Amino acid sequence: MQHQIPDAVDALLTREATAAALTACGFPVKSKTLATKATRGGGPPFMSFGARVLYRWGDALAWAKGRLSEPRSSTSEADVQAAVAGGRHAS
Repeated sequence: MQHQIPDAVDALLTREATAAALTACGFPVKSKTLATKATRGGGPPFMSFGARVLYRWGDALAWAKGRLSEPRSSTSEADVQAAVAGGRHAS
């Protein structure tokens, strides 16, 4: 089965199709991860259609993009940013 990235942001996708489309866009996520986040929180918004869970493509993509860090040129930049955010200054 070939998974495609939806053209329309209002497209409704099953959990499996959402995970496949996000992965195809460069955001590797499994449908089991989406299921866990649906019960514990922290995932993209979803709707129910009977027993089936559906995700609006635009919401799922915005959720994935929101999890990206700021661009950086080395791994040590994350340490400096964390130290500054925590009120410490890197030496």
